[in-house]
Amino acid sequence: MTHRILIVEDEPALAEIIKDYLKQAGMEAIILQEGTNAVEFILSTEPDLVILDVMLPGKDGLTICREVRAQSDVPIIIETARIEEIDRLLGLELGADDYICKPWSPREMVARVKNILRRMENNSNTGAAHPKDADFVLDEDSWTASYQGRPVELTRREFQLLMVLVKRPGRVFSRAQLLEQAFPDDAMVFDRTIDSHIKNIRQKLKPLAGDQELIRSVYGVGYAYDG
Repeated sequence: MTHRILIVEDEPALAEIIKDYLKQAGMEAIILQEGTNAVEFILSTEPDLVILDVMLPGKDGLTICREVRAQSDVPIIIETARIEEIDRLLGLELGADDYICKPWSPREMVARVKNILRRMENNSNTGAAHPKDADFVLDEDSWTASYQGRPVELTRREFQLLMVLVKRPGRVFSRAQLLEQAFPDDAMVFDRTIDSHIKNIRQKLKPLAGDQELIRSVYGVGYAYDG
């Protein structure tokens, strides 16, 4: 099956670069150069993923993302020209699946797209009630975790933190969001202790995953589970 990607980008040259690289990766790409009718177009054509620029004529990307997310779970990657703006985007809880800062590498963009699509397919194929993909299983009932069938010994807090990340593969979470969602009633956990817990989780996964970095750091923002 060929994946259809919608690129909402008002810089024609940049949009064409993304389209060409996606085509080389075996995907079909459609370009919209302004945001006025983007929401209606997304909902009517149902692309497999949307690459959405923040600054657009007609209707800005933040508004588009918010309106689409209210009606659809289509994966969305938001482009922004400033790394410091990502903190603001995360704070708005727009529901985007990933954020990428300009200037970006076309290969990185394609890798992000592939990763999200792969995770979406894995999640839909399992039909599991708890987070599960081809490699990772977290069971909330028994508080057990395994990677590629091998058990991972996690503390309660590590399990709670990993659960939030695995439930939304590819999505970037700020430390504040992880703190709120993983430990809403735990007064002994602070935002900077998130880094310590992530470090411990990585150390426990390294013997199982090898060189593959399952939890990605986003500089100045937070973390995402890529698997």
